[in-house]
Amino acid sequence: MSTTTCQVVGFLLSMLGLAGCITATVMDMWSTQDLYDNPVTAVFQYEGLWRSCVQQSSGFTQCRPYFTILGLPAMLQAVRALMIVGIVLSIIGLLVSIFALKCIRIGSMDDSAKAKMTLTSGIMFIISGLCAIAGVSVFANMLVTNFWMSTANMYTSMGGMVQTVQTRYTFGAALFVGWVAGGLTLIGGVLMCITCRGLAPEETNYKAVSYHASGHNVAYRPGGFKASTVFESNTKNKKIYDGGARTEDEGQSHPSKYDYV
Repeated sequence: MSTTTCQVVGFLLSMLGLAGCITATVMDMWSTQDLYDNPVTAVFQYEGLWRSCVQQSSGFTQCRPYFTILGLPAMLQAVRALMIVGIVLSIIGLLVSIFALKCIRIGSMDDSAKAKMTLTSGIMFIISGLCAIAGVSVFANMLVTNFWMSTANMYTSMGGMVQTVQTRYTFGAALFVGWVAGGLTLIGGVLMCITCRGLAPEETNYKAVSYHASGHNVAYRPGGFKASTVFESNTKNKKIYDGGARTEDEGQSHPSKYDYV
């Protein structure tokens, strides 16, 4: 799988996971009434994170929000917090991953910056998926505990006869939606982190050295050096020593013992 394909698949899975987390959070069927051994079937009750609802056999449904915060169980408040944190992290990771997509070029952004942004969004998606899975699992554990406690209170020790009818709740559809959404977000985050290695440029272990070619016929002298080429025109300079004129041809001067060609 190429780097671009892996990044796009991870982005799409994370986006689906975000949509699933939002859907699961706003759903009312986190816990539904257990109809097993329940003689009253005219009324069906189910509860969510934000309100509880009652559905009658005629199809009429009435929901009542939770008007209190401090009066709610601590586990329910913890589940709320986990789901909200997961959604917020997914939204931030989604915005970051949009600019980190390799198929989208924004300005002069290089591949190293895209690799860092991809890794950041992947980590956010992983944390978001873990928060969603943890929140749903905590709520499911609370349901299982209350279910068995209600079952134990319904029966007496004498012949196992039912003493009272007590409402028991079991898993709702929102729990399964939350588990799937958290898994998709987690897988998308892992794919984004794997893509980061393909986007990062490879680092070399050697330093670049530039070489400059020397000119033709370079002559080194004690006082410095003079470079001349075959295309250089011969010039004649006239110098006067002791009242007399002497012509010196520098282009055709004889090398001395101090000259090294």
